[in-house]
Amino acid sequence: MKIREIAEVLDAKIIVGEHRKGEDEVLLGFASDLMSDVLTLEEEKVLLITGLCNIQTIRTAEMANIDVILFVRNKEASEEMIELAEENDMVLMQSKFSMFKTVGLLYGTGMQPIY
Repeated sequence: MKIREIAEVLDAKIIVGEHRKGEDEVLLGFASDLMSDVLTLEEEKVLLITGLCNIQTIRTAEMANIDVILFVRNKEASEEMIELAEENDMVLMQSKFSMFKTVGLLYGTGMQPIY
């Protein structure tokens, strides 16, 4: 699923990485607020769906080779988070939807879970 399609389905705002929305694809979704769970992932082309909106989320995603993050529940990234994401060529998005609704909508479009 392309990043722009994810943004459309979720009425999400792309905060960082607008230039990647047309071609970059995400194959798998993973929803968690526990960054220790994120660090166990080995898959590629993963969308991290989380309500944990702090600098550690960006650093954890970087360590797990995840470069597309969606913040749910209308969480907003800080300037420090935006700068770090830009440095790492990440995509940051935000959606007003709950994590439950977000996951349901993405699953309904055919996005697959990691497990």
